[in-house]
Amino acid sequence: MPIKVGDSIPAAKLRVMTGEGPAWKTTDELFKGKKVVLFGVPGAFTGTCHKSHLPGFIQNADAIKGKGVDVIAVTGVNDHFVMDAWKEASRAAGKVEFLSDGNGEFAKALDMTFDGSANGLGTRSKRYSMVIDNGVVKTLNVEESPGKVDVTSAENILKAL
Repeated sequence: MPIKVGDSIPAAKLRVMTGEGPAWKTTDELFKGKKVVLFGVPGAFTGTCHKSHLPGFIQNADAIKGKGVDVIAVTGVNDHFVMDAWKEASRAAGKVEFLSDGNGEFAKALDMTFDGSANGLGTRSKRYSMVIDNGVVKTLNVEESPGKVDVTSAENILKAL
């Protein structure tokens, strides 16, 4: 059953790139005691993710954080090297934290996956955005189509805050 408002974020580990190289972060480290805006994307550098979804969160980062959000983070079913390259290419350092879900385990734990095999993409994350307060989902938006950024936009999250 897909995660819903009122549910706790399931225990999982995600990869991040640090100054010392790749590292693991647990969901407790990411969400416990914090207010976090998390958005999931089907893939780094894909047209909709790179040109439509991520830019809104970068542009609205100060306004979102001004509403009491500690962290804005994006996760995708990509390895940590790709997610780090995406962060650098989008100039999002300091605004958005990039979390690698390389095997899709976090997306599966949320029940937020879809099968993109017909397009050579394998299992991917659905496009979603959520507000998480101390590990509990307070707001959840899920797109019907992975190529759309209607309900999951930064602007919609900002309104929900």
